[in-house]
Amino acid sequence: MTGALYAVVLAGGVGSRFWPLSTPARPKQLLPLIGDAPMLADTVARLVPLVGRERVLILTSTSLAEPVLDALPGFRREQLLLEPRAAGTAAALTWAAAAVARLGGADARMVCVHADWAIGDPDRFRSTLRAAADLAAQQGALATVGIVPSRPDPGFGYIQPGDPVGDDGRMVARFVEKPDVARARAMVRDGYLWNSGIFAWRAADLLDEVRAHTPELAAAMTHVDGTAAEFFGAVGTPISIDVGVLERSARVVVLPGEFGWDDVGTWGALQRVRARDAAGNASHGRTILRDASNNVVHAEGAAAVLFGVSGLVVVVREGVTLVTTVERSQELKTLVDGLPDALRELA
Repeated sequence: MTGALYAVVLAGGVGSRFWPLSTPARPKQLLPLIGDAPMLADTVARLVPLVGRERVLILTSTSLAEPVLDALPGFRREQLLLEPRAAGTAAALTWAAAAVARLGGADARMVCVHADWAIGDPDRFRSTLRAAADLAAQQGALATVGIVPSRPDPGFGYIQPGDPVGDDGRMVARFVEKPDVARARAMVRDGYLWNSGIFAWRAADLLDEVRAHTPELAAAMTHVDGTAAEFFGAVGTPISIDVGVLERSARVVVLPGEFGWDDVGTWGALQRVRARDAAGNASHGRTILRDASNNVVHAEGAAAVLFGVSGLVVVVREGVTLVTTVERSQELKTLVDGLPDALRELA
């Protein structure tokens, strides 16, 4: 019998590439970057038809508990899995798997997604998640969804599919870190997939693989049924789920996905996911654009007026204005890291 299906949404982090809107107190996932609702609210709305509202769990930091609840009216605090400190995605998803196992039993399954993605085809997204969860349960495997690339993007990691497994799955031959453009082009040509960060597995299977392959979490696993403070307090060096588990396990399968996925990693990425005007401008808020094309403009608390320019990112927030290019917006984290604290962490 197939176990109950839960959805775990990773909603921590700041998203400094969306400064000055995104700050520690108001991170990227709580901002209306694509539509009128926070990205987290959009993510939950996509998952509810798949698992039901009661089986959506939000994995976030203790400091964001109240802002997350404010963004999700009607959500119960019990649906938040709170990290007292950042300890890497391997620890976070292990803690989530233990919670799912307690709630749904040994056969309970979980799909894991991030709160800050754009999805063009929600129905196909949900059907792919369900297929991944079914494949994982049938094979006793850890499943990931690899996005069929639309371009040779060096900003993503890649997955090389191996031997067929199940109806549509493939064993993972290897994971590849972010390549240069030439190698990305070759990998797309050879059938590699983007490493999306979408996962599905039985909670018990993930816990077994962590125990077998992730010594970095060995001390924490003795507290996996204890409190969050005990578990996260025993985590040593933070490690990602990819490096700490998936790259070490022989039980990882990949299912291809095509549903208009975008991780919306920079201001420039909004050109791909926001509605654009006839001149290719993606704008939000009080904006006036004349003889302007292919710009990204976001205005809060004041108006932004652009005249005779192209390829810019302009972000207006009370007290600060950012101007850069679409191309250089991917380097924004470097800029933000060098700013004075008072400017970097605007309330």
